[in-house]
Amino acid sequence: MPAPRPVVNLDDKFASFEDRWSPKIIAKMNDLDVKIVKLEGEFVWHSHVDTDELFLVHRGELTIQLRGREDVILRPGEIFVVPRGMEHRPVAAVECEALLIEPAGVVNTGAAGAGDRTTMPEWI
Repeated sequence: MPAPRPVVNLDDKFASFEDRWSPKIIAKMNDLDVKIVKLEGEFVWHSHVDTDELFLVHRGELTIQLRGREDVILRPGEIFVVPRGMEHRPVAAVECEALLIEPAGVVNTGAAGAGDRTTMPEWI
């Protein structure tokens, strides 16, 4: 049986970087990446054709705009899962800290393709 991984402190991890819209991997579970990200402003409209995407707000407030549907507003401690294939755009009026869970290798801009906000997550 493998040894347990170290405990991850979210406050310490969020304090270790400043960039926005650039997810950082903090843990791995099976084939899923657990990522954290700082958000501010508007992201691009996009969808993930093959996977759902879980958002959990740690600090701040996050609006997830859903194409053709009512916006979802998340506050600290709240979770929302964007279903696979649903076009969405995260928006944060002021800095927001969020945790994401999605399959390893998922590109943050999904089906929108490469652009200014496209990044591959790095481990921190």
